[in-house]
Amino acid sequence: MIQLRVLFALFAAAVALAPARATERLVTVTGEATVAIAPDAAVIRIGVNSQDKTAREASEANAKQMTTVLATLKDIGIADRDIQTSRLSLQPQYDPNKSGTPRLTGFQATNQVTVRIRDIDKLPALLDRAIAAGANEMSGIEFVVSEQSKLLDRARDDAIADARRKAELFAQAAGSKIGHVLAITEEGSVATPRPMQTMRAGAVPIAPGEQTLRAAVTVSYELQP
Repeated sequence: MIQLRVLFALFAAAVALAPARATERLVTVTGEATVAIAPDAAVIRIGVNSQDKTAREASEANAKQMTTVLATLKDIGIADRDIQTSRLSLQPQYDPNKSGTPRLTGFQATNQVTVRIRDIDKLPALLDRAIAAGANEMSGIEFVVSEQSKLLDRARDDAIADARRKAELFAQAAGSKIGHVLAITEEGSVATPRPMQTMRAGAVPIAPGEQTLRAAVTVSYELQP
């Protein structure tokens, strides 16, 4: 029993000392890489705003106009799964010029959908046809990269290679060589976002530009003599 306790104590001491010894000779570097890609999809909010004297008349006019817009979107080739209602409201309108008690002048009905265009080449035609069908609200457009994860994986590979290159430079300057990888930490692998761009009904030039995907990793290597 005493012998087992001694062996256990020696083993615990060795485990406690191992990390300290491993961290005595290491080099830690940060590798970075970027991938530039043109967006291949877009998300846009399209809607219909209708006003009339009564709530029923405003709602019916809005529903009729929005039905035509939705039919146009589907006719272009937009699937049901890529159309989602994002705003639906019916609000009374008052005369702001009258003093005292506001006078009800009518009602405003709004119906807005978020549309995902998976083929960005269809975007100009979609805008033109939606406007012609009665859409009078377009609150913004966002360009996106659909295969972002695959492109980020490529950037991650390049970031690891960049980290190794830097580690070898430092190790050579210190008269050493790099050994096994001791730790890898990823830092903020994200896409540089493109903000929603304000648009109005009418023909609008479309300029998707490019998105930059960035990967950064911190890698610790063992230093060998």
